[in-house]
Amino acid sequence: MRNSHTRVHRRAHQTYKHQFDVCYLLTKNCCILIVESMNNIEHREFNNGEGRQFNKEAEEEEEEDEDEGNGRGLDAWERAYADERSWESLQEDESGLLRPIDNKTLYHAQYRRRLRSLSSTASAPRIQKGLIRYLYIVIDLSKAAAEMDFRPSRMAVIAKQTEAFIREFFDQNPLSQIGLVIIRDGIAQCLTDLGGSPESHIKALMGKLECSGDSSLQNALDLVHDYLNQNPSYGHREVLILYSALSTCDPGDIMETIQKCKKSKIRCSVIGVSAEMFICKHLCQETGGSYSVALDEPHLKELVMEHAPPPPAIAEFAIANLIKMGFPQRAAEGVISICSCHKEAKVGGGYTCPRCKARVCELPTECRICGLTLVSSPHLARSYHHLFPITPFDDVSPSILNNPHQRLPKNCFGCQESLLNPGNKPSIRVACPKCKQHFCLDCDIYIHESLHNCPGCESLRHSKSDSDT
Repeated sequence: MRNSHTRVHRRAHQTYKHQFDVCYLLTKNCCILIVESMNNIEHREFNNGEGRQFNKEAEEEEEEDEDEGNGRGLDAWERAYADERSWESLQEDESGLLRPIDNKTLYHAQYRRRLRSLSSTASAPRIQKGLIRYLYIVIDLSKAAAEMDFRPSRMAVIAKQTEAFIREFFDQNPLSQIGLVIIRDGIAQCLTDLGGSPESHIKALMGKLECSGDSSLQNALDLVHDYLNQNPSYGHREVLILYSALSTCDPGDIMETIQKCKKSKIRCSVIGVSAEMFICKHLCQETGGSYSVALDEPHLKELVMEHAPPPPAIAEFAIANLIKMGFPQRAAEGVISICSCHKEAKVGGGYTCPRCKARVCELPTECRICGLTLVSSPHLARSYHHLFPITPFDDVSPSILNNPHQRLPKNCFGCQESLLNPGNKPSIRVACPKCKQHFCLDCDIYIHESLHNCPGCESLRHSKSDSDT
C-alpha cells in the first residue's frame, strides 16, 4: 500500500514538475501558494486514486484566465460600464460634485446653435439653394476601412450612417438623385447610377461591404466627373467622400483632376475617419466643399447629416433656369408594358410619361426616351420649405419661468404633454416668435426638421379664415 502511495506522489510530481519550474521564475509568494495548492491536489489524488480532478480544475482555471483576458470574465454590470464608457457622462457642477450630463438638453442646445447658423445663412441676401441636386457618395472600402477604432469597424459604422443619410436626403430633397461609388484595390467602381430610390441604393451598398487594397482618390474623382458632367447645368453637382485611408495611390497628377472638377462646377466635400489630409483639404477648398474629420460615431453622424439640406449655391454658378417638367400619371394595374428604366416587361404599376408615353418605375427621374424631367406634385410641395424655412423658436428665459406672477401654458401646444417638472415647476421650453405658443424641446426639433410648419401659426391662420367667412 505504501509503495502505491509513493508511486502516486512521484507521478504527480513528474506531471507538474514543468509547471513548478516555470512558476519558480515568479515571485517567492506565488511559488509558495502554488506549492501549497499542489500539495492539496496531491492529497486529493491520493484519496481518489486518480489524477483527473486536478486536470479538470487546471483546465477550468485556464478557461477563466482566457475569459478574463477577453473581457468575458467581467460581470454584466461591469461589461456595460466598460463598453459604454459611462464615466464620460459625468460633469462637475458649481459645488464640485459630480452629476450626470443632461444629454437631451445638451443635444438640444447644439441643435439650436446649428439651426441659428443655418437660418442666418438662409436669410442673408442673394443666397440661392439648389433644390435639384445630383449627388454621388464615394465610400472608401480599402483595407483602412477594416480598422476597429470605430466599433465594430470603420466600414460597418460608415455603412450604417450612409444608410441613414440616404433616407434623410430623399426626405429633404425629393427632387434630387443619388449615386454610389466605392473605392477598393485602387479602383473606383460605380455601384448605382443616379436615381431616386433609396431602397435600391441601400441594397446595392449592403451587398458590397468588403475591404481590400489601397485607396485612389484620383480614380474616384475621374469616374464621378465623367458621370456628373453629363447632367444638365441647372442641377447642382455634388460629391460626398467618406474617406478612411491616410494616403491615396493615384495613377497621375491629382491636381489636374481637382482643377477639372472645379471647372465642371462639382462641389466636393470630404469626411475623414482617420486624420486630416492635405490633399482632401485642398480638394474641398478648390471646389467650394467642406472638409471635416470625425472624432467618434455620434460626431460622424452629425457631420454626415449636415449634407442632407441643400447647401447655398456658389455665387458665380447660381444661374436661374426655367425647367420643363412633366407630371406623369400612375399606370393602370394589370397592364403589361416595357419599362424604359430596366428594359424589361413588367405587369402593372409604374408611371407613364406625358410626352412620349414611355413607362418608368419611380419618381423623380428623367425619361430615357424624350429626356423630360418627371416629378410629382408632392415632391414640389416638400421642396418648398427650403426656400422659406420656418423661423427658429426663442428660448423662454429663466426669469419668466421663475416669475410666480407670470401665467405660462402648462402643456406643450404641439404634443399636449405637460411642461411642468415634479413640484409643478416650469421646465425648459421654447416659444414661437409669431404666435407666442410654447413648445417642448422634442416638438421644437420635430417642427424644424420634419414638419416645417408651426402648428400655432397654422391654427391661427385657419381661425382667421373661418372668422372672415
